[in-house]
Amino acid sequence: MANLTLHFLLIFLSFHCIFAIITESVTSQTQNATNFIVTSCKTTLYPTICVQSLSTYANTIQLNEQELAHAALTVSLSKAKIASTFISKITRMKGLKPRELQASKDCSFNMNDCVYQLTRSIPELGQSGKLASRRDEFTWHVSNVQTWISAALTDQNTCLDMINNPSMDGKIKDSIRVRVFIASQVTSNALALVYKFAEKHS
Repeated sequence: MANLTLHFLLIFLSFHCIFAIITESVTSQTQNATNFIVTSCKTTLYPTICVQSLSTYANTIQLNEQELAHAALTVSLSKAKIASTFISKITRMKGLKPRELQASKDCSFNMNDCVYQLTRSIPELGQSGKLASRRDEFTWHVSNVQTWISAALTDQNTCLDMINNPSMDGKIKDSIRVRVFIASQVTSNALALVYKFAEKHS
């Protein structure tokens, strides 16, 4: 009986040690990925927002520049969609002044284009990663990504310019501005991280 008890105790301790080793390894990998994100985000205009928005992707990113850029683009697209959907709803509000309605429609048009530019940037970035060893094709694809993200940023800034006029209701203006500005911050960060990825492999 004593031998059987000792046998089970040894099995339990073995499993416990294995679990502890696996847990420590996973924790170490996550910490390394987080440190990689923090270091990479220092090259962006909004490093704090960069770290906050990308930390949840640490396990996917690990130490991979392409995965980092991909996650940043995913965040950017998500925020742009939120802003675009909100502004679209504003254009259907009753009681808007003619200038408010026109400004909101113009802003909505730009944010729709912003979403389009970011949407096509994500698979294009994936193509560039596959061609990292083929410089000409890599440069072509990553250049497209940079161009389209820049266009998305221009759309966001144009939208902000359009609503920034005295005729806009203050509450409407502020509610649109905060959503578009958040989108522009993460889009700016995404562009910086794509450039970082491009420099690493060009």
